Amino acid sequence: MSLTRNIRKVFRSKPVIEGAGVHLKRALGFREVPQFDPFLLLDDFRSTTPEHFIKGFPWHPHRGIETITYVLEGAVEHGDSMENKGIIDSGDVQWMTAGSGIIHQEMPKGDPDGIMLGFQLWANLPASHKMMDPRYQEIKSSQIPELQLENGTKIKIICGRVNGTPGPVQDIVIDPEYLDIHVPANSIYEHPTKAGHTVFAYVIDGKGYFCQEKKPFTFDVVGNSYFDMSGEPFIENEMLVLFDDGESVRVSTDDEPIRFLLISGKPIGEPVAWRGPIVMNTQEELRVAFEEYQNGTFIKH
Repeated sequence: MSLTRNIRKVFRSKPVIEGAGVHLKRALGFREVPQFDPFLLLDDFRSTTPEHFIKGFPWHPHRGIETITYVLEGAVEHGDSMENKGIIDSGDVQWMTAGSGIIHQEMPKGDPDGIMLGFQLWANLPASHKMMDPRYQEIKSSQIPELQLENGTKIKIICGRVNGTPGPVQDIVIDPEYLDIHVPANSIYEHPTKAGHTVFAYVIDGKGYFCQEKKPFTFDVVGNSYFDMSGEPFIENEMLVLFDDGESVRVSTDDEPIRFLLISGKPIGEPVAWRGPIVMNTQEELRVAFEEYQNGTFIKH
């Protein structure tokens, strides 16, 4: 095992339409399971066109997963079957554990200028926690610590710990790390990672080089999930890098800064049975979940 993680695969996010007509970019999804275990999906819903997001995601169920919504600009109104309601505003995070089942809606509103910038990550739950009590961790931007290192690198710590500073999201079963990292131009940053954990980076601005990779390289095309990068060794906006195992991730920049989400978690290593908004371990569990949703017995807590 290399001390510094190497690049395993590179993905380009792809346009999809979800909910009631929300145009977004999917960075990872069903095709990529189980490569990203314990993560299932990452959607990029950045947009400056309100008609592409305003119809939102009306009432729908979740079971067996956690959904993590991170808003950079704009606002998302939400409500659920437990009579919770609120607004996720610029810089806020909602870490929702669906557990045994929740029915909710998420309605992006954007800002006064019609700008909506955000991301939603789905994390799987192990069989032992699939039916746990649902819960929310609502994190305001003011609660998220931001470190600035000597070389100008800035790190917002949503979950995990950097240089002894913990993020506000706690007690998550997959032991995740969720960081928003900005590395300035002509700089190098190396971040320690837990050996054995799945680690990936999703670039949201600028460009840079990961794992000291500065020569052209090519990946085979499989299901259009990843692509030929010959002549384009840098990683830029809307590209995702999945890393091999190791104890750190290294990123460097030339004349342009880079901003990326660095996400990691402990693999679960269990079968995945996934249909729509519900993820269980077996097809029978899926059948029961949808049957309960239809007959009104879906909500357990």
